[in-house]
Amino acid sequence: MPADIPAPAAPTTPAAQAPHPRFAVGVLAFCGVVVAVMQTIVVPLLPHIPALTGATPAAASWLVTVTLLTGAVFTPVLGRVGDMYGKRRVLIASLAVLVVGSVLCGASSHIGVLITGRALQGAAIAVVPLGISILRDELPPERVLSAVALMSSTLGIGAAVGLPIAALVVENFDWHTMFWVSGAIGLIDIVLVLAFVPESPLRTRGRFDALGALGLSGALVCLLLAVTQGGDWGWASARTLGLLGAAVVVALVWGAYELRVTTPMVDLRISARPAVLLTNIAALLIGFAFYANSLVTAQMVQEPKATGYGLGASLVVSGLCLLPGGVAMVALSPVSARISAKHGPKVSLALAAGIIAVGYGVRYFTSHSLWLIIVGATVVASGTAIAYSALPALVMRGVPVSETGAANGLNTLMRSIGQAFCSATVAAVLANITFQAGGRTAPTLHAYQLVFVIAAGAALAALAVTLFLPGHRRTGAGTVGESREAPGTRKGGARPAGIQEGA
Repeated sequence: MPADIPAPAAPTTPAAQAPHPRFAVGVLAFCGVVVAVMQTIVVPLLPHIPALTGATPAAASWLVTVTLLTGAVFTPVLGRVGDMYGKRRVLIASLAVLVVGSVLCGASSHIGVLITGRALQGAAIAVVPLGISILRDELPPERVLSAVALMSSTLGIGAAVGLPIAALVVENFDWHTMFWVSGAIGLIDIVLVLAFVPESPLRTRGRFDALGALGLSGALVCLLLAVTQGGDWGWASARTLGLLGAAVVVALVWGAYELRVTTPMVDLRISARPAVLLTNIAALLIGFAFYANSLVTAQMVQEPKATGYGLGASLVVSGLCLLPGGVAMVALSPVSARISAKHGPKVSLALAAGIIAVGYGVRYFTSHSLWLIIVGATVVASGTAIAYSALPALVMRGVPVSETGAANGLNTLMRSIGQAFCSATVAAVLANITFQAGGRTAPTLHAYQLVFVIAAGAALAALAVTLFLPGHRRTGAGTVGESREAPGTRKGGARPAGIQEGA
C-alpha cells in the first residue's frame, strides 16, 4: 500500500490492559490545569519584568504573546500527530517540553531565554485536546461526557487559579520560584501519566502532512502577530496590514492544498460540515467572551480609589477575585455533562452563552462593590464552564473517532484565537477611553463597561450561532453520536476489534 494512502486504524495496547484506568480522568485533568496555569502565571509579573531583566516593556510583553503563538501553532499539529502516532506518547512529549521551558525560565533572567522558555510552555497547551481524545477512546460511553467536560474546563480553571498563585509568589518569593515549581509539577505529571493513563489503541495511518502543518502554522503566526501587536504597531501600519494580507493569502493557498492531499493536516471537508464549523465559530466567540473576564477583573479592582470606581486592591486580592470562578468551574463540569446527556450539548452551549451574557450584565451595573464584582465574575466563569464542557462533545459528534485529536485541537485553537482578539480589543478600549485621576492616566468606568457590553455581545453571538447547529439523534444515555464516516479510519477502514463505539 502506498505511503500516502490511509490504512485501517490498528489497535496497539488494548484499553482493558491499562493500569488503573479509573485514575486516568483525575490525572489528565490535573495535567490540564497545570498547563493552563502556565499560560497566565506570568501576567502579574509583567510590570516588574523590565526592572528585573533590563528588558523593554515591549520585549516583556512577548512573555505572553509567544505562548499564544506557540500554543496556537502546536495545538492542532500535535493533535494530528497524536491521532497518527499515539496520543499518550505525544501528551508526554508535550509535558516534557513544558518542563524544559520551566527550567529555562527558572534558571535565567535574560529576556531572550525567558521568551524561549515561555514559547516551550505555550506549546504544551496541546495536552488538553490530547487528553480529551484519550478519554473518548478509553472510557465507557456513559463516563465520557462527564470526563471530557472536566478535561475541557481545565483551560478555564487553570486561568482562574493561576493569577492568585502567581500574585502570591511575586509578592512573597523570588520570581524564579514559580518556574521551578512548575517544572517539578510537570515531572510529577509525566510520572502520573506513565503510571495511570493508557495509550489509546486507535491510530490514523498515513503520511503526516508536513506541508499542511507548515502552511497552517504560517497563516496562524501572521494572523496572531497582527492581532496581538497591532495596537503597538498601529492598526493601519504597513507591518500590521502586511501580516493580515499574508495570513489571508497563506490560508487560501493552504486550503487549496489541503483539499488535494489524501491525508490532510486538517480535513477541511469535515471541518466545513455545519456541525463542526458552527461549533468552532461558537468556540471562538466563547473564548472571546470568557477572556474579557480574566483580563479586566484584576486590573479594575486594582485601580486607585481616586478614579471614583477603583478599589485600590492589592495584587493578591485582585487575583483572588477570580478564584471562586475556578471553584465554580470544577463544580459545574459534571452538571454540564448531565445537561448534555439529557438534552444534548447544543442545549448546554446555548444555556452557557446566555449565562455568560447575564454575568456581564451583572458586571455592568455592579462596578463599585468588591463582592458584587466577584459575583459577576463567577457567573461568567460558570457559563464558561458549561460552554467549555459542551464544545468537545459537539466536536466529537461531527468527526470520526480517528480525527478526534486534530478536531479537538482545532476547536481549542479557535478558543485561543478568540482570546487573542479579545486581548487586542480590551487593550484598545482601555487605552483610548481614559481620563486623569490622581495624577495618572486611567481608563474611565465607561471603558470597562464598554468591554462588558462587547463581551456580552460575543456571548449572545455564540448563542445565535448555537441555535443554528443541527440536531443529533441520541445514541444512548450519556453518549455522543458517532460520525457517519466509518469510525477508526478516514476512508472506509474497519474499526479495530475491542474499541468501543465512540463517546
